[in-house]
Amino acid sequence: MSALLLALLVWLGAWALNVWLAGSPVAKTRFGKALVPLIFGATLLVLWEGLVRGLGIAPVILPAPSAIAAKIATSLPMLWQDFAQTILKGAIPGFLIGSGAAFLTAVAIDRSPFLQRGLLPIGNFVAALPIVGLAPILVMWFGFGWESKAAVVVVMVFFPMLVNIVAGLQASERMQRDLMATWGASYLQTLVKLRLPAALPFVFNGLKIASTLALIGAIVAEFFGSPTFGMGFRISTEVGRLGLDMVWAEIAVAALAGSLLYGIVALIERWMTFWHPSQRH
Repeated sequence: MSALLLALLVWLGAWALNVWLAGSPVAKTRFGKALVPLIFGATLLVLWEGLVRGLGIAPVILPAPSAIAAKIATSLPMLWQDFAQTILKGAIPGFLIGSGAAFLTAVAIDRSPFLQRGLLPIGNFVAALPIVGLAPILVMWFGFGWESKAAVVVVMVFFPMLVNIVAGLQASERMQRDLMATWGASYLQTLVKLRLPAALPFVFNGLKIASTLALIGAIVAEFFGSPTFGMGFRISTEVGRLGLDMVWAEIAVAALAGSLLYGIVALIERWMTFWHPSQRH
């Protein structure tokens, strides 16, 4: 129990440090904004390690963070192969194709009241379909390669992106659109110079949602058929072999990849929407 008590003391001490940092001027600096969550995350890992060791939890139930880190260190080639198959070949292409198709469809819906009344309800219906039901169908259609995983991702990200972009295109004020019409601006000029800039916060909100859905879709699709590698394949295989350390290693890599993709989208959003009130802090 000494490991558990030590972990609890470290966690309480770090909690007190974080409370002090959050209320100090340091928290307003870029360094302080990064330091507080880093300390919090590190202390959670220490507490996890202490709980596993102090309570004697079996590795097949919950491996310690040190065991997961050791597994990552000894399985880097396999983890990279799985990452490339799932993320680089499945999630990112599906994310880009689905987001691009949603943008083009949103512009078409904006131009056509018929599509707005007819396509959006169907889109909401398709978006409500369970992915565990669509994934095996798409795997049968597109095969066991990365193409079927990308197709699942396209289905998952398309409709959230579509709804956000359609809402964003309506975000500009009617007076602004009337003013553009008074100046003789065409639809394309109004779209590029007024409506798309006003829609950017909605677009990036959809992109951030889609960035996490893309990873989930690619991994889930691999449960229903894939080559002999991939994150979803590895997780399902190792669960059957009770290799929980490898399962958690794959989860850690997926979480890091998802955080990185989300962070890239957030940085691009900050660069492109610096004028928006949400970025003034």
